[in-house]
Amino acid sequence: MRTHNSRRVDPLKKQAEHGATGNDFSPMAPPDAYAPPAMDKVSAEEMHPFLRQFVEEHATFIEELKRFEEALLNARRNGITKELYQRLTHFFGWFDRDFIRHSRREEVTLFPLLRRRLISNGEHGKGEKPETGVDLMDDDHVKAVQTASVILNFLELALRLPDERSRLLVFDAALEQGVSLAEMLRLHIFREDNILFASAHRLISSSEFDVMENNGG
Repeated sequence: MRTHNSRRVDPLKKQAEHGATGNDFSPMAPPDAYAPPAMDKVSAEEMHPFLRQFVEEHATFIEELKRFEEALLNARRNGITKELYQRLTHFFGWFDRDFIRHSRREEVTLFPLLRRRLISNGEHGKGEKPETGVDLMDDDHVKAVQTASVILNFLELALRLPDERSRLLVFDAALEQGVSLAEMLRLHIFREDNILFASAHRLISSSEFDVMENNGG
């Protein structure tokens, strides 16, 4: 499994430099990650239905994240209860069912061609192995699964520990990881909707999207 290297060249910096705007910035590491400098924005209505489906699914994901964050906040205030545990496990059921299936569709149908187009268009890092925004999103998928697995293991361990102090420490660690996961997924969705899918809209033809849609999109 790949691990994240924070020192590598930002793969979407090249997209900003060689894309439609020509601005010299990295949209993946701006002062405010949710307010990158102006880029050519593409609305969901302008996108091919294949891409639009991903955006619409992201909107439902944001609602799941809101409920998850509310459960985390309540757990911090009131401790773990049966109801809160059920709300947390509901989130992980959704994650395992919907988020992973959604991510897999992106990886199989969209990412391979988009990565090739970004590389051929010069929108990649300068390392020995060209890295693009697709690689960063792909890494996010892996890290999200890893983090979710850690949280579940912590929660299950906390429920089994007889010592109250140890149980609270493990539970607190699970909550911290939960907050990190929610923040990671929010930023991941923002970057796909506002940066990666805009690149796909620009670099991939409607007929090529039709093929993706017919092949499992």
